[in-house]
Amino acid sequence: MATETKIPFEQSYIRTFSSGRGEPDWLTVRRLEALELAERLPLPKPEKTKIDKWNFTEFARHTVDSAPYDGLDDLPEAVKALIEAGEGTKNLYVQRNHTPAYVSLSDELKEKGVIFTDIFTAASEHGDLLKNYFMRAVKPDEHRLAALHAALFNGGVFVYVPKNVEIETPLQAVYIQDEDDIALFNHVIVVAEDNSRVVFVENYISASREGKAVANVVAEVFAQANASVFFAAVDHLAKGTTTYVNRRGIAGRDGRIEWALGLMNDGNTVSENITCLVGDGSFGDAKTVAVSRGEQVQNFTTSIIHYGKHTEGSILKHGVVRDSATSIFNGIGKIEHGASKSNAEQESRVLMLSEKARGDANPILLIDEDDVMAGHAASVGRVDPIQLYYLMSRGIPRRDAERLIIHGFLAPVVEAIPIEGVKNQLIEVIERKVQS
Repeated sequence: MATETKIPFEQSYIRTFSSGRGEPDWLTVRRLEALELAERLPLPKPEKTKIDKWNFTEFARHTVDSAPYDGLDDLPEAVKALIEAGEGTKNLYVQRNHTPAYVSLSDELKEKGVIFTDIFTAASEHGDLLKNYFMRAVKPDEHRLAALHAALFNGGVFVYVPKNVEIETPLQAVYIQDEDDIALFNHVIVVAEDNSRVVFVENYISASREGKAVANVVAEVFAQANASVFFAAVDHLAKGTTTYVNRRGIAGRDGRIEWALGLMNDGNTVSENITCLVGDGSFGDAKTVAVSRGEQVQNFTTSIIHYGKHTEGSILKHGVVRDSATSIFNGIGKIEHGASKSNAEQESRVLMLSEKARGDANPILLIDEDDVMAGHAASVGRVDPIQLYYLMSRGIPRRDAERLIIHGFLAPVVEAIPIEGVKNQLIEVIERKVQS
Protein backbone atom coordinates (compact mmCIF):
# COMPACT_ATOMS: atom_id res chain seq x y z
CA MET A 1 0.00 0.00 0.00
CA ALA A 2 1.26 3.48 -0.87
CA THR A 3 2.25 5.58 2.10
CA GLU A 4 0.47 8.93 1.89
CA THR A 5 2.23 12.04 3.09
CA LYS A 6 1.28 15.66 3.64
CA ILE A 7 2.94 16.42 0.34
CA PRO A 8 1.24 15.10 -2.82
CA PHE A 9 3.65 12.21 -3.46
CA GLU A 10 3.85 8.63 -2.24
CA GLN A 11 6.48 5.90 -2.08
CA SER A 12 5.08 4.09 -5.13
CA TYR A 13 5.63 7.21 -7.25
CA ILE A 14 9.19 7.62 -5.97
CA ARG A 15 9.96 4.01 -6.86
CA THR A 16 9.04 4.65 -10.49
CA PHE A 17 12.15 6.81 -10.82
CA SER A 18 14.38 3.95 -9.72
CA SER A 19 12.65 1.20 -11.69
CA GLY A 20 12.54 3.26 -14.86
CA ARG A 21 16.23 4.24 -14.73
CA GLY A 22 17.81 1.11 -13.31
CA GLU A 23 19.17 3.03 -10.32
CA PRO A 24 21.25 1.24 -7.66
CA ASP A 25 19.50 0.26 -4.44
CA TRP A 26 21.33 2.84 -2.33
CA LEU A 27 19.85 5.65 -4.43
CA THR A 28 16.32 4.30 -4.07
CA VAL A 29 16.80 4.16 -0.31
CA ARG A 30 18.00 7.75 -0.26
CA ARG A 31 15.01 8.88 -2.29
CA LEU A 32 12.58 7.24 0.11
CA GLU A 33 14.39 8.60 3.17
CA ALA A 34 14.25 12.08 1.66
CA LEU A 35 10.51 11.73 0.95
CA GLU A 36 9.95 10.96 4.63
CA LEU A 37 11.98 14.06 5.58
CA ALA A 38 10.00 16.24 3.18
CA GLU A 39 6.80 15.26 4.97
CA ARG A 40 7.86 16.92 8.22
CA LEU A 41 10.47 19.54 7.35
CA PRO A 42 9.50 23.22 6.93
CA LEU A 43 10.18 25.34 3.89
CA PRO A 44 13.33 27.47 3.92
CA LYS A 45 12.88 31.02 5.15
CA PRO A 46 14.74 33.39 2.83
CA GLU A 47 15.35 36.81 4.33
CA LYS A 48 12.50 39.29 3.72
CA THR A 49 10.61 36.98 1.31
CA LYS A 50 7.54 34.87 2.11
CA ILE A 51 7.36 31.75 -0.03
CA ASP A 52 4.79 29.68 1.86
CA LYS A 53 2.17 30.23 -0.86
CA TRP A 54 4.50 29.62 -3.80
CA ASN A 55 3.98 26.55 -5.95
CA PHE A 56 6.74 23.99 -5.33
CA THR A 57 4.71 20.77 -5.61
CA GLU A 58 1.92 21.21 -8.17
CA PHE A 59 3.04 19.88 -11.54
CA ALA A 60 2.35 17.10 -14.01
CA ARG A 61 3.91 13.86 -12.82
CA HIS A 62 6.74 12.53 -14.91
CA THR A 63 5.56 9.53 -16.97
CA VAL A 64 6.99 9.64 -20.52
CA ASP A 65 10.44 10.64 -21.69
CA SER A 66 10.87 13.28 -24.38
CA ALA A 67 12.49 12.27 -27.65
CA PRO A 68 16.29 12.59 -27.83
CA TYR A 69 18.06 14.36 -30.68
CA ASP A 70 19.80 12.28 -33.37
CA GLY A 71 22.62 14.77 -33.83
CA LEU A 72 23.77 18.37 -33.68
CA ASP A 73 21.72 19.33 -36.73
CA ASP A 74 18.52 18.37 -34.91
CA LEU A 75 19.14 20.64 -31.94
CA PRO A 76 16.81 23.65 -31.60
CA GLU A 77 18.18 26.89 -33.02
CA ALA A 78 18.17 28.41 -29.53
CA VAL A 79 20.59 25.70 -28.44
CA LYS A 80 22.79 25.93 -31.52
CA ALA A 81 23.27 29.63 -30.82
CA LEU A 82 24.80 28.77 -27.44
CA ILE A 83 27.38 26.33 -28.74
CA GLU A 84 30.74 27.30 -30.16
CA ALA A 85 31.55 25.53 -33.42
CA GLY A 86 34.43 23.06 -33.44
CA GLU A 87 35.77 22.25 -29.99
CA GLY A 88 32.59 23.39 -28.29
CA THR A 89 30.58 20.53 -29.81
CA LYS A 90 32.91 17.83 -28.47
CA ASN A 91 32.07 18.29 -24.77
CA LEU A 92 28.35 18.93 -24.70
CA TYR A 93 25.28 17.68 -22.85
CA VAL A 94 21.75 18.63 -23.89
CA GLN A 95 18.74 17.66 -21.78
CA ARG A 96 15.18 17.95 -23.07
CA ASN A 97 12.81 18.19 -20.13
CA HIS A 98 13.83 15.05 -18.17
CA THR A 99 15.55 13.22 -21.04
CA PRO A 100 19.29 13.13 -21.80
CA ALA A 101 18.86 14.18 -25.43
CA TYR A 102 22.46 14.59 -26.61
CA VAL A 103 25.77 13.71 -24.94
CA SER A 104 29.28 14.14 -26.30
CA LEU A 105 32.75 13.93 -24.72
CA SER A 106 36.02 14.03 -26.66
CA ASP A 107 38.11 10.87 -26.91
CA GLU A 108 41.05 12.79 -25.47
CA LEU A 109 39.22 13.53 -22.24
CA LYS A 110 37.80 10.01 -22.03
CA GLU A 111 41.35 8.62 -22.22
CA LYS A 112 42.34 10.88 -19.31
CA GLY A 113 39.55 9.44 -17.17
CA VAL A 114 37.21 12.43 -17.35
CA ILE A 115 33.53 11.65 -16.80
CA PHE A 116 30.87 13.91 -18.29
CA THR A 117 27.49 12.25 -18.47
CA ASP A 118 23.89 12.47 -17.35
CA ILE A 119 23.17 11.80 -13.70
CA PHE A 120 21.33 8.51 -14.43
CA THR A 121 24.21 7.01 -16.39
CA ALA A 122 26.52 8.12 -13.59
CA ALA A 123 24.32 6.29 -11.08
CA SER A 124 24.35 3.04 -13.06
CA GLU A 125 27.94 3.06 -14.37
CA HIS A 126 29.79 5.08 -11.70
CA GLY A 127 27.56 4.45 -8.69
CA ASP A 128 30.30 4.13 -6.07
CA LEU A 129 31.86 7.41 -7.20
CA LEU A 130 28.54 9.24 -7.36
CA LYS A 131 27.60 7.94 -3.92
CA ASN A 132 30.56 9.81 -2.39
CA TYR A 133 29.26 13.19 -3.56
CA PHE A 134 25.48 13.02 -4.03
CA MET A 135 23.73 15.39 -1.53
CA ARG A 136 26.99 15.85 0.35
CA ALA A 137 27.26 19.64 0.07
CA VAL A 138 23.49 20.18 0.21
CA LYS A 139 21.93 17.96 2.87
CA PRO A 140 18.40 16.53 2.43
CA ASP A 141 17.53 17.39 6.04
CA GLU A 142 18.14 21.13 5.65
CA HIS A 143 14.54 21.95 4.70
CA ARG A 144 11.58 20.69 2.68
CA LEU A 145 12.83 21.84 -0.73
CA ALA A 146 16.18 20.10 -0.28
CA ALA A 147 14.41 16.90 0.80
CA LEU A 148 11.98 17.09 -2.12
CA HIS A 149 14.90 17.49 -4.46
CA ALA A 150 16.68 14.40 -3.12
CA ALA A 151 13.46 12.40 -3.48
CA LEU A 152 12.36 13.60 -6.91
CA PHE A 153 15.48 14.57 -8.88
CA ASN A 154 14.87 13.67 -12.52
CA GLY A 155 17.74 15.18 -14.50
CA GLY A 156 21.20 16.71 -14.37
CA VAL A 157 24.82 15.86 -15.04
CA PHE A 158 27.87 14.39 -13.35
CA VAL A 159 31.35 15.80 -14.04
CA TYR A 160 34.47 14.14 -12.67
CA VAL A 161 38.01 15.34 -13.39
CA PRO A 162 40.82 13.05 -12.12
CA LYS A 163 43.99 14.22 -10.41
CA ASN A 164 46.40 16.39 -12.42
CA VAL A 165 44.02 16.75 -15.40
CA GLU A 166 43.52 20.28 -16.72
CA ILE A 167 40.67 20.73 -19.18
CA GLU A 168 41.20 23.74 -21.43
CA THR A 169 37.87 23.62 -23.31
CA PRO A 170 34.72 24.36 -21.28
CA LEU A 171 32.24 21.57 -20.64
CA GLN A 172 28.75 22.78 -21.51
CA ALA A 173 25.28 21.64 -20.47
CA VAL A 174 21.99 22.99 -21.85
CA TYR A 175 18.65 22.13 -20.25
CA ILE A 176 15.54 22.75 -22.36
CA GLN A 177 12.07 23.05 -20.86
CA ASP A 178 9.59 22.77 -23.76
CA GLU A 179 6.58 21.23 -22.01
CA ASP A 180 4.07 22.98 -19.78
CA ASP A 181 3.26 22.02 -16.19
CA ILE A 182 6.38 19.88 -15.69
CA ALA A 183 8.89 19.70 -12.88
CA LEU A 184 12.60 20.06 -13.53
CA PHE A 185 14.48 18.60 -10.54
CA ASN A 186 18.02 18.84 -11.88
CA HIS A 187 21.01 17.61 -9.89
CA VAL A 188 24.47 18.70 -11.02
CA ILE A 189 27.74 17.47 -9.51
CA VAL A 190 31.18 18.78 -10.51
CA VAL A 191 34.21 17.15 -8.92
CA ALA A 192 37.78 18.35 -9.53
CA GLU A 193 40.37 16.12 -7.89
CA ASP A 194 43.79 17.35 -6.66
CA ASN A 195 45.67 19.67 -9.03
CA SER A 196 42.96 19.54 -11.70
CA ARG A 197 41.13 22.30 -13.53
CA VAL A 198 37.74 22.54 -15.23
CA VAL A 199 35.36 25.17 -16.60
CA PHE A 200 31.68 24.19 -16.58
CA VAL A 201 28.91 26.26 -18.19
CA GLU A 202 25.19 25.53 -17.99
CA ASN A 203 22.05 27.09 -19.46
CA TYR A 204 18.40 26.75 -18.52
CA ILE A 205 16.01 27.83 -21.26
CA SER A 206 12.23 27.61 -21.68
CA ALA A 207 10.91 26.98 -25.15
CA SER A 208 7.36 27.03 -23.78
CA ARG A 209 5.97 30.13 -22.08
CA GLU A 210 2.53 28.96 -21.00
CA GLY A 211 1.25 27.09 -17.98
CA LYS A 212 2.72 26.40 -14.53
CA ALA A 213 5.97 24.58 -13.92
CA VAL A 214 8.43 23.98 -11.10
CA ALA A 215 12.22 24.00 -11.15
CA ASN A 216 14.11 22.64 -8.12
CA VAL A 217 17.81 22.70 -8.97
CA VAL A 218 20.81 21.68 -6.88
CA ALA A 219 24.44 21.96 -7.99
CA GLU A 220 27.27 20.61 -5.85
CA VAL A 221 30.85 21.61 -6.66
CA PHE A 222 33.96 20.08 -5.10
CA ALA A 223 37.42 21.55 -5.70
CA GLN A 224 39.98 19.36 -3.96
CA ALA A 225 43.55 20.35 -3.02
CA ASN A 226 44.98 22.89 -5.46
CA ALA A 227 42.10 22.28 -7.87
CA SER A 228 40.16 24.96 -9.76
CA VAL A 229 36.50 25.00 -10.80
CA PHE A 230 34.95 27.85 -12.77
CA PHE A 231 31.17 27.46 -12.81
CA ALA A 232 29.12 29.73 -15.08
CA ALA A 233 25.36 29.62 -15.53
CA VAL A 234 22.60 31.52 -17.28
CA ASP A 235 19.10 30.72 -16.00
CA HIS A 236 16.22 31.88 -18.17
CA LEU A 237 13.08 29.98 -17.24
CA ALA A 238 9.57 31.08 -18.13
CA LYS A 239 7.19 33.33 -16.22
CA GLY A 240 5.01 30.44 -15.04
CA THR A 241 7.95 28.55 -13.52
CA THR A 242 8.54 28.77 -9.78
CA THR A 243 12.25 28.22 -9.21
CA TYR A 244 14.36 27.13 -6.27
CA VAL A 245 18.06 26.82 -7.07
CA ASN A 246 20.86 26.01 -4.66
CA ARG A 247 24.43 26.06 -5.99
CA ARG A 248 26.96 25.12 -3.34
CA GLY A 249 30.71 24.54 -3.40
CA ILE A 250 33.36 23.08 -1.08
CA ALA A 251 37.00 24.05 -1.63
CA GLY A 252 39.91 22.09 -0.18
CA ARG A 253 43.44 23.27 0.57
CA ASP A 254 44.47 25.91 -1.99
CA GLY A 255 41.36 25.05 -4.00
CA ARG A 256 39.49 27.65 -6.06
CA ILE A 257 35.80 27.92 -6.86
CA GLU A 258 34.59 30.80 -9.02
CA TRP A 259 30.98 31.47 -9.95
CA ALA A 260 29.56 33.66 -12.73
CA LEU A 261 25.77 33.51 -12.54
CA GLY A 262 23.27 35.28 -14.77
CA LEU A 263 19.88 34.86 -13.03
CA MET A 264 17.32 35.91 -15.64
CA ASN A 265 14.23 33.84 -14.79
CA ASP A 266 10.86 35.46 -15.46
CA GLY A 267 9.05 33.71 -12.60
CA ASN A 268 9.33 33.84 -8.83
CA THR A 269 12.77 32.63 -7.77
CA VAL A 270 14.70 31.73 -4.65
CA SER A 271 18.43 31.36 -5.29
CA GLU A 272 21.13 30.26 -2.86
CA ASN A 273 24.82 30.28 -3.74
CA ILE A 274 27.10 29.12 -0.91
CA THR A 275 30.85 28.52 -1.02
CA CYS A 276 32.57 26.78 1.89
CA LEU A 277 36.30 27.51 2.06
CA VAL A 278 37.29 24.49 4.10
CA GLY A 279 40.97 24.13 3.23
CA ASP A 280 43.75 26.53 4.18
CA GLY A 281 44.56 28.95 1.39
CA SER A 282 41.33 28.27 -0.49
CA PHE A 283 39.61 30.92 -2.62
CA GLY A 284 36.01 31.67 -3.51
CA ASP A 285 34.65 34.29 -5.90
CA ALA A 286 30.92 34.70 -6.54
CA LYS A 287 29.68 37.09 -9.23
CA THR A 288 25.93 37.39 -9.83
CA VAL A 289 23.72 39.56 -12.04
CA ALA A 290 19.94 39.52 -12.10
CA VAL A 291 17.14 41.40 -13.84
CA SER A 292 13.61 41.40 -12.40
CA ARG A 293 10.51 42.71 -14.15
CA GLY A 294 6.72 42.56 -14.13
CA GLU A 295 5.37 41.50 -10.73
CA GLN A 296 7.88 38.75 -10.05
CA VAL A 297 9.51 38.30 -6.66
CA GLN A 298 13.10 37.13 -6.46
CA ASN A 299 15.40 36.45 -3.52
CA PHE A 300 19.13 35.93 -4.03
CA THR A 301 21.41 34.87 -1.19
CA THR A 302 25.15 34.55 -1.71
CA SER A 303 27.35 33.26 1.12
CA ILE A 304 31.05 32.56 1.42
CA ILE A 305 31.99 30.79 4.66
CA HIS A 306 35.61 30.72 5.76
CA TYR A 307 36.80 27.69 7.74
CA GLY A 308 40.46 27.43 6.70
CA LYS A 309 43.27 29.84 7.43
CA HIS A 310 44.47 32.35 4.82
CA THR A 311 41.23 31.97 2.85
CA GLU A 312 39.88 34.66 0.56
CA GLY A 313 36.29 35.27 -0.48
CA SER A 314 34.74 37.89 -2.75
CA ILE A 315 31.06 38.51 -3.49
CA LEU A 316 29.84 40.82 -6.27
CA LYS A 317 26.09 41.17 -6.93
CA HIS A 318 24.48 43.59 -9.36
CA GLY A 319 20.73 43.65 -9.95
CA VAL A 320 18.29 45.62 -12.06
CA VAL A 321 14.63 45.89 -11.01
CA ARG A 322 11.79 47.37 -13.07
CA ASP A 323 7.98 47.57 -13.19
CA SER A 324 6.49 46.26 -9.91
CA ALA A 325 9.09 43.57 -9.34
CA THR A 326 10.82 42.90 -6.03
CA SER A 327 14.40 41.68 -5.66
CA ILE A 328 16.15 40.93 -2.38
CA PHE A 329 19.94 40.58 -2.46
CA ASN A 330 21.51 39.03 0.64
CA GLY A 331 25.29 38.81 0.84
CA ILE A 332 26.89 36.94 3.73
CA GLY A 333 30.59 36.76 4.48
CA LYS A 334 31.24 34.53 7.46
CA ILE A 335 34.65 33.90 9.05
CA GLU A 336 34.60 31.04 11.53
CA HIS A 337 36.74 30.90 14.65
CA GLY A 338 40.20 29.68 13.70
CA ALA A 339 40.13 31.01 10.12
CA SER A 340 42.89 33.51 10.84
CA LYS A 341 44.47 35.71 8.14
CA SER A 342 41.30 35.38 6.04
CA ASN A 343 39.70 38.09 3.93
CA ALA A 344 35.96 38.48 3.24
CA GLU A 345 34.81 41.20 0.84
CA GLN A 346 31.45 41.85 -0.75
CA GLU A 347 29.61 44.40 -2.88
CA SER A 348 25.88 44.53 -3.67
CA ARG A 349 24.37 47.12 -6.01
CA VAL A 350 20.73 47.40 -7.08
CA LEU A 351 19.50 49.66 -9.86
CA MET A 352 15.77 50.47 -9.90
CA LEU A 353 14.19 51.60 -13.17
CA SER A 354 10.58 52.17 -12.07
CA GLU A 355 8.76 53.96 -9.28
CA LYS A 356 7.07 50.77 -8.07
CA ALA A 357 10.18 48.60 -8.31
CA ARG A 358 11.63 47.42 -5.02
CA GLY A 359 15.25 46.50 -4.53
CA ASP A 360 16.88 45.56 -1.25
CA ALA A 361 20.61 44.95 -0.69
CA ASN A 362 21.58 43.39 2.62
CA PRO A 363 25.31 42.98 3.27
CA ILE A 364 26.12 40.83 6.30
CA LEU A 365 29.48 40.12 7.92
CA LEU A 366 29.71 37.46 10.62
CA ILE A 367 33.20 37.47 12.10
CA ASP A 368 34.28 35.01 14.81
CA GLU A 369 38.03 35.51 14.45
CA ASP A 370 40.19 38.56 15.31
CA ASP A 371 43.12 38.36 12.89
CA VAL A 372 41.18 38.86 9.64
CA MET A 373 40.15 41.44 7.06
CA ALA A 374 36.55 42.08 6.00
CA GLY A 375 34.56 44.74 4.22
CA HIS A 376 31.31 45.39 2.40
CA ALA A 377 29.55 47.94 0.24
CA ALA A 378 25.89 48.20 -0.76
CA SER A 379 23.69 50.64 -2.63
CA VAL A 380 20.15 50.86 -3.97
CA GLY A 381 19.20 53.67 -6.31
CA ARG A 382 18.26 55.00 -9.73
CA VAL A 383 20.33 55.47 -12.86
CA ASP A 384 23.07 57.97 -12.09
CA PRO A 385 21.87 61.33 -13.48
CA ILE A 386 25.46 62.51 -13.99
CA GLN A 387 26.28 59.49 -16.14
CA LEU A 388 23.01 59.95 -18.02
CA TYR A 389 23.70 63.66 -18.60
CA TYR A 390 27.22 62.93 -19.84
CA LEU A 391 26.03 60.42 -22.45
CA MET A 392 23.10 62.56 -23.57
CA SER A 393 25.41 65.57 -23.92
CA ARG A 394 27.30 63.48 -26.51
CA GLY A 395 24.17 63.17 -28.63
CA ILE A 396 22.99 59.79 -27.35
CA PRO A 397 19.18 59.58 -26.87
CA ARG A 398 18.00 59.07 -23.29
CA ARG A 399 16.71 55.50 -23.88
CA ASP A 400 19.99 54.42 -25.47
CA ALA A 401 21.98 56.15 -22.74
CA GLU A 402 20.08 54.27 -20.03
CA ARG A 403 20.66 51.02 -21.90
CA LEU A 404 24.41 51.63 -22.09
CA ILE A 405 24.58 52.43 -18.37
CA ILE A 406 22.70 49.23 -17.50
CA HIS A 407 24.93 47.07 -19.67
CA GLY A 408 27.98 48.63 -18.08
CA PHE A 409 26.47 48.03 -14.66
CA LEU A 410 26.03 44.30 -15.38
CA ALA A 411 29.28 43.86 -17.34
CA PRO A 412 31.41 42.30 -14.52
CA VAL A 413 29.51 39.01 -14.80
CA VAL A 414 28.68 39.14 -18.51
CA GLU A 415 32.36 39.49 -19.43
CA ALA A 416 33.30 36.56 -17.17
CA ILE A 417 31.24 34.06 -19.23
CA PRO A 418 33.81 31.93 -21.11
CA ILE A 419 31.65 30.82 -24.08
CA GLU A 420 30.85 33.49 -26.64
CA GLY A 421 27.42 32.11 -27.56
CA VAL A 422 26.36 32.01 -23.91
CA LYS A 423 27.70 35.51 -23.33
CA ASN A 424 25.71 36.78 -26.32
CA GLN A 425 22.60 35.01 -25.02
CA LEU A 426 22.95 36.72 -21.66
CA ILE A 427 23.35 40.11 -23.34
CA GLU A 428 20.23 39.49 -25.45
CA VAL A 429 18.20 38.43 -22.42
CA ILE A 430 19.30 41.49 -20.47
CA GLU A 431 18.38 43.70 -23.44
CA ARG A 432 14.94 42.12 -23.75
CA LYS A 433 14.14 42.21 -20.03
CA VAL A 434 15.24 45.80 -19.59
CA GLN A 435 13.70 47.30 -22.74
CA SER A 436 10.49 45.32 -23.34
